[in-house]
Amino acid sequence: MHAILTYHAIDDTGSPISCHPDAFERHLDWLRSGPVRAATIEELAALPASADAVAITFDDALVTFGDVAAPRLLDRGLPSTVFVVADCAGGTNDWGGRLARGVPRLPALGWPALARLQEQGIAIGSHTRTHPDLTMLDARALEDEIRGSADVIARETGRRPAAFAYPYGRVDARVATAAGSVYRVACTTELRAFGATEDLVRLPRLDAYYFQKAGTLEAWGSPAFHRFITRRARLRRLREAGRAAWRSAGTRQVPS
Repeated sequence: MHAILTYHAIDDTGSPISCHPDAFERHLDWLRSGPVRAATIEELAALPASADAVAITFDDALVTFGDVAAPRLLDRGLPSTVFVVADCAGGTNDWGGRLARGVPRLPALGWPALARLQEQGIAIGSHTRTHPDLTMLDARALEDEIRGSADVIARETGRRPAAFAYPYGRVDARVATAAGSVYRVACTTELRAFGATEDLVRLPRLDAYYFQKAGTLEAWGSPAFHRFITRRARLRRLREAGRAAWRSAGTRQVPS
């Protein structure tokens, strides 16, 4: 079994985007001990379905990645990709002036720090320019968020990104096509491991938030692990369906 792990912040706030430092340390110790191979996203996508491997990703490029996560990853020789919201580097995670419910306002890494991390071996990927729901944008804005963010990252770091992550995991055929025209791989938030074949611009990921309890991630590949993922994915789909229905109802109530 192979899959992509997703983190955001490493802290003890207990927020929906947080992984406790102790849990993160345990995850890294387990990965370093060798039960599964640690790979880049592109390496992972090329492996056969039977391979035991994991790719490590961080969304939003928050300061806790640079201060807490990156030193531990580099010390253990574990590859990772951090997805940067290009126009918000050095700012905070209140995308568009609004924070998601339960998410604390957190500082994001600036370009000098990101460039240093890249020099140390961290892969820099794109998470758009401003973190919008891409499915809601017109063609020009979509191009600016997807290709424009790659341009900004290339200008600031000297290297064009090969990987992309969809904000909020929201993607449709039009958005996936746009991402595929710029990046080699693109990641969703679909909660599952890889199947026998995968669309390189719709790669699923496992949210590390759900694996903070001791022994959860360490059960990798077991029947219990697969049941756990299936249950969490079902609950997430139900929650997303409820949110979509609420957004749709709100749209219908807007006066013309």
